Amino acid sequence: MRILGIDPGYAIVGYGVIDYQAGRYRTVNYGAILTQAHTPFEDRLIQIYNEMSLLLDKFSPDAMAVEQLFFTNNQKTAIAVAQARGVILLAAREKNVQIFEYTPLQVKQSVVGYGKAIKQQVMEMTKVLLKLPQIPKPDDTADALAIAICHAHSSGSLMSRLRQYQ
Repeated sequence: MRILGIDPGYAIVGYGVIDYQAGRYRTVNYGAILTQAHTPFEDRLIQIYNEMSLLLDKFSPDAMAVEQLFFTNNQKTAIAVAQARGVILLAAREKNVQIFEYTPLQVKQSVVGYGKAIKQQVMEMTKVLLKLPQIPKPDDTADALAIAICHAHSSGSLMSRLRQYQ
């Protein structure tokens, strides 16, 4: 199964593509979509949508795993990230890629085995699980790979299989 993990944002969208089969991971590609500050926000959304569409075409994932958003402080940032997330989901839906969402707690639990793990622990375990020489940069990229790993672990579960029929 090919999984595209996404850490949504509007300045940086982290992505990670992995293949997962028989309990083994293979890293296919990872990186980030970067948009320039001081660019009109609508143009940033267009760039994110276009580059996400290209990634979906290039890697043909079976599933997209996206982190759910949780914001407690800055509502303006939350709305902007939610809008960017919307164009990401739209691009996947247009390519008929199944979308799965995971909370930060689920990602930490899946990758580290502890839902209250700190960010550095998640990044280090991502590096180890994928046999990478170093932790990918920017952090959003490492987060996206962790989200993909989370889906790989969850996709074999009965709950995940039932969810796809809802």
